[in-house]
Amino acid sequence: MRDVAVIGVGCTEFGEHWGISFRDLFVKAGALALDDAGVTGENIDALYVGNMSAGRFVEQEHIGALIADYAGLATNHVASTRVEAACASGGLAFRQAVIAVASGMEDIVVAAGVEKMTDVGTGASVDMLASAADREWEGFAGATFPGLYAMIATDYMHRYPLTREQLAQVAVKNHENGAKNPIAQFRNRITIDTVLNSSLVADPLRLFDCSPITDGAAAVVVVPLERAREFTDSPVRVLASAQASDTIALHDRRDISTLDASVAAGKRAFSQASLTQKDIDMLEVHDCFTIAEICAIEDLGFCKKGEAGRLTEEGATALGGEIPVNTSGGLKACGHPVGATGIKQIYEIVNQLRGEAGARQVDAEIGMAHNVGGTGATVVVHILGA
Repeated sequence: MRDVAVIGVGCTEFGEHWGISFRDLFVKAGALALDDAGVTGENIDALYVGNMSAGRFVEQEHIGALIADYAGLATNHVASTRVEAACASGGLAFRQAVIAVASGMEDIVVAAGVEKMTDVGTGASVDMLASAADREWEGFAGATFPGLYAMIATDYMHRYPLTREQLAQVAVKNHENGAKNPIAQFRNRITIDTVLNSSLVADPLRLFDCSPITDGAAAVVVVPLERAREFTDSPVRVLASAQASDTIALHDRRDISTLDASVAAGKRAFSQASLTQKDIDMLEVHDCFTIAEICAIEDLGFCKKGEAGRLTEEGATALGGEIPVNTSGGLKACGHPVGATGIKQIYEIVNQLRGEAGARQVDAEIGMAHNVGGTGATVVVHILGA
């Protein structure tokens, strides 16, 4: 297996893009990534596109071919594959690109993610997102995604010392980071009172505990490490790529306050990279809800169960803290166009490792990305090094 490096990244602004189509979002992100890498469409061997549900959101299927066509790659007959794993679609698309290059099957591969979620009403988007859970045993019984994560939060707060204020601090911290990110959907700072006084969504989760409905796209270019210096003076090496699965229904889990797939994928990634938690300088984790960030920090082994709330309150996960978490603003503030989120995490880590993150720059040589599908039925973890 060959070592793999990222040589180019690109990302649109995240938000409500009423005037930009699904295909134009992707083309913009892809063009930015190719320009950053210094390559052209003629150089591309394959394309992997993370997308959860264009069929419902924009009534378009056959996404791989569509993207190849509108990216100008169809006339070169570039292999283009859509990858779907709910909210982990982007992370899994990146993993497929890494595998393709590492195996020697391809040399220059684009991994991308795109979602256009605001072309339907809120009710339709909420229903679509619920399909990432078990439609028959959860969705048909009335369980929404906020409802399922509210169950996780309720169970967690019953068993471990997490206060409502500590949970709110996750959102406060991520909005502080998002305020410094030019692509973030929400660039406004908030307070704990903002969170606690926002509308109740599913007890104990309130509006500001929840990630938003978002349009956006992101893309990265990966090549064999041995060729990376042909294109850039600052390649970022992929040190580990790991994936794990769990039951799709929350009620079948061993422990609903622990995402066992996060635990397994994290352990596999650390083993591949021959690293430990102490070697990681920054984390991009899947904070679709504030409780999800708390669980992720613990499930990946950065602290014991029940300690993440206190660490967040003490500032350990802030930009200047011991282990900065979600420097991009996370899903909460940067936004969550579900198919693109996993690629945006890679985009953020690459910018941090290059020293190009601007006002949110931290001192980092190694970063970890954690992308979750559903309530943890699919988890993808990557470790990257400068």
